[in-house]
Amino acid sequence: MGWLDRQSFLGAKSEQRLAEVTVGLVGLGGGNSHVAQQLAHAGVGHFVLADADHISLSNLNRLIGGTWWYVLKRTAKVTIMKRMILAINPKARIETHCKQWQLAGDALKRCEVIVGGLDNVRGKDELDAFCRRFLIPYIDQGMDVHKLGCGNGHLVAGQVVLSEPGSPCLRCMGIVTDAALAEESRKYGAAGGRPQVVWSNGVLASLTVGLVVQMVAPWCRRGKPGAYLAYDGNSGLVTEAERFRRWSAPCAHYPNAAVGDMTFDIRKYMAGKISARRPRVSWVERIRLHFRGMKNNTLV
Repeated sequence: MGWLDRQSFLGAKSEQRLAEVTVGLVGLGGGNSHVAQQLAHAGVGHFVLADADHISLSNLNRLIGGTWWYVLKRTAKVTIMKRMILAINPKARIETHCKQWQLAGDALKRCEVIVGGLDNVRGKDELDAFCRRFLIPYIDQGMDVHKLGCGNGHLVAGQVVLSEPGSPCLRCMGIVTDAALAEESRKYGAAGGRPQVVWSNGVLASLTVGLVVQMVAPWCRRGKPGAYLAYDGNSGLVTEAERFRRWSAPCAHYPNAAVGDMTFDIRKYMAGKISARRPRVSWVERIRLHFRGMKNNTLV
């Protein structure tokens, strides 16, 4: 059997579609390291990787592909992910940006879908807004550990949200709130470590990969745009969030008309087109040509 024969139920052209799609991964910590690995196994052929961070010892409990050697070498996370993807699929085309994702905007605009692995609310909000403006489906992953009362231990929980045109956004779903942004701003620089474990990240990443593949090579009909899958790590259950199930109003935060690049200037574009067609003539040369034309007219 061939490499992808066991997923032939995705359709006769699924292998080609997966090979041609470009997926952007923003933030390559615990969750998106799983996503990168699984997408490579599934046959995705084009990746844009954006993360300014380098691996450290604290990443080894959850970073797929991370090793002690990489920690000693302080290897960039985008480099680790690139090597892991190519080890699975040597034909994959991978563009890496070891910088903040905002500085890789031109590359991310070319993606058909973007998956976020950001651990801060502000970043999630900005990336959701970016994807909405350029009509790119955005999948956000998030997990946390909450202390339960009465000595009952902890709750491991998380969610995967697909925000796309026609669906509620992260603000509609309550993932991004003004209160959460304000609290994060107050704690900036002193928030301490955030609990992350490899098994819950793996569950959320698998749900994410399923959504990506479903968009590229659907194996069943989706009921409506978007998705909000809630994960209870204590019970092992994944359910559709009640808030998403009941949602029926259009997104109030991103109007349909608010699309396109706000920095695009048609005047600069046209100036470039004109200069490309006609070489620039200096004022001295223009004066010379003017008087030459007058002289020729006089002679005539």
